[in-house]
Amino acid sequence: MQIARVALDVPLHRFFDYLIPEGELLSSADVGLRVRVPFGSASRIGVVTSLPERSDFPVAQLKTVEAVLRDLPPLPPDWFRLSEFCSAYYQVPLGEVMLSTLPAGLRRLNPPQARASRNRAKLPPAHEPPQLTAEQEIALQRIVESGSGFKAYLLHGVTGSGKTEVYLRLVERALAAGQQALLLVPEINLTPQLEARIAARFPDAGLVSLHSELTEAARTRNWKAALDGTARIVLGTRLAIFTPLPELGLIIVDEEHDSSFKQQDGMRYSARDVAVFRARDRGVPIVLGSATPSLESWANATDSRTPARYTLLTLAERAVENARLPVVQRIDTRLEKLQDGLSGALLLAIEKRLARAEQSLVFLNRRGYAPVLTCTSCGWISHCQRCAANLVLHLADGRLRCHHCGFETRVPRSCPTCGNQDIQPFGRGTQRLEEVLAARFPQARILRVDRDSAKSRKQWEVLVEQIHAGEADILVGTQMLAKGHDFPKLTLVGAIGADSALFAADWRAPERLFAQLMQVAGRAGRATLPGEVLIQTQFPEHPLYASLVRHDYPAFANSQLEEREQAGFPPYTYQAMLRAEAPLMADSLAFLAAAKAWPLATGHTDVMLYDPVPMRLARRANFERAQLLIESPSRRALQVFLGAWGEWLDAIKAPSKLRWHLEVDPLEF
Repeated sequence: MQIARVALDVPLHRFFDYLIPEGELLSSADVGLRVRVPFGSASRIGVVTSLPERSDFPVAQLKTVEAVLRDLPPLPPDWFRLSEFCSAYYQVPLGEVMLSTLPAGLRRLNPPQARASRNRAKLPPAHEPPQLTAEQEIALQRIVESGSGFKAYLLHGVTGSGKTEVYLRLVERALAAGQQALLLVPEINLTPQLEARIAARFPDAGLVSLHSELTEAARTRNWKAALDGTARIVLGTRLAIFTPLPELGLIIVDEEHDSSFKQQDGMRYSARDVAVFRARDRGVPIVLGSATPSLESWANATDSRTPARYTLLTLAERAVENARLPVVQRIDTRLEKLQDGLSGALLLAIEKRLARAEQSLVFLNRRGYAPVLTCTSCGWISHCQRCAANLVLHLADGRLRCHHCGFETRVPRSCPTCGNQDIQPFGRGTQRLEEVLAARFPQARILRVDRDSAKSRKQWEVLVEQIHAGEADILVGTQMLAKGHDFPKLTLVGAIGADSALFAADWRAPERLFAQLMQVAGRAGRATLPGEVLIQTQFPEHPLYASLVRHDYPAFANSQLEEREQAGFPPYTYQAMLRAEAPLMADSLAFLAAAKAWPLATGHTDVMLYDPVPMRLARRANFERAQLLIESPSRRALQVFLGAWGEWLDAIKAPSKLRWHLEVDPLEF
């Protein structure tokens, strides 16, 4: 009888052999088909990886495939190569990679009935593409003149410089050549605006989007359209990088610096890095775009000591005629008494915009009313019962919420410890800032934009429409408003509460802060109206703010890279992180200590294993968390070590409730 080797979504580094049922005959062309197979006491969906002539197990022990699913073509060879790369690099079983990257509807035993796609909303009338600026023309020509084949480009363009138009011109060329294009964006909220623009430019290209807010049936339908070639343009978030595209000719990663491209659970991959591998494997160009590139990408494009991995393309001027980068000013809060966290200079600037019917944005990357509720009598603080974190006060619905584990409870009427009824919020979030501004400017229309006000894509689209329609005078927002949005009437950005990231324990914090502030500053003055940015700080002389005032990302990036090289941090070293969590911290630390005690570790002289330590947020959702850092100056040496170390980790006897995972190239510590 014929044998099929099948990949299943299980935490084992192996495949499983099954007999092909009578009446079915598979050929090499059928490798990549999905099958339904028995596994244990239930059935699972798997993927056929090969058709071996014999099995390592007696034929009598092999179970039979329950059904061969032919509702879509076999998954292509390049999809297998991509899965194999991710499995090897991120140290994840291949079956987990293959099945977890498929739409949920293709992994279910009883998928929902497919429905016909709904008619698209009426598109705006087509219009002529805008005239390219000289810088846009040069960037486009450099990519075009490089010809076909793999090449990685880092498109460093200031906010409002027209990176999207360069993307669209490249997509146009790919479509003309009969190819498919894949565009990745970091967040769902960036999708609607870009999706509408692409659809208006290419109404006949079969554009589909792929992100987590789609229904299961819609995601499956769009994924199938990409696989069969009906969809010529795919726009999606990080998981879309695994979409099979038989005629792929171009990959674009917008806002490539964004941490949202890094998956933080399950298979912890970087969609940006996987995209570069995929482009190289398929022999197609890839464009990484950002006003604030990640330091890893910047080093790949500018480090003179090594051959440049990326080609640097620069857009230094805004694309709209007469539009200029906003003037950035620092407000020294040591010299000025704040009014509910707001300086007099910022309040006056808002008043001026209200008088001119222009919009202002007050940026505070902290949602809720206040970070904590406290008792002034006994010192009680609203701690989370399940985490080593505080409960955030959300006054709008009278709740205390943990932003880490989701635990919530009602706001107490009195102190739970001493009964004092005078419990006070400490600090401020977007809800409190909204309240303060409403009291200060009662005539103004204030709109708060954060995860509480925009929980779904539909809510977000309504808010964006309000802003574009001029139905809001003052915006109060978090990082949701920091990138990818174009509001012509917005001329003032005020940033408050930024100093806390300057001296954070996380060595990546300055990079994140600079990107965040530069991106949010870029929302101001994107049309013909001049923009202004006011940053409240106690450290106006800090080099980070000095570079921000000059809009000088290269100076900031180069200084950060020098510091990282001296300290031995990425991109000059390569890291992995082994994490463990259990009800008891002792169990987590004991597991990591056992992992470090691998007898063969001493043979890997280029790899350094640090001591196990509790994580900064040591307790989350009733689990005590610890971590072990692994580091090497060689990426290859680190990968060799991790590949061999995996068997030792799997063999460690651990308590039943202990969970562990290994993350390569971690972003959070």
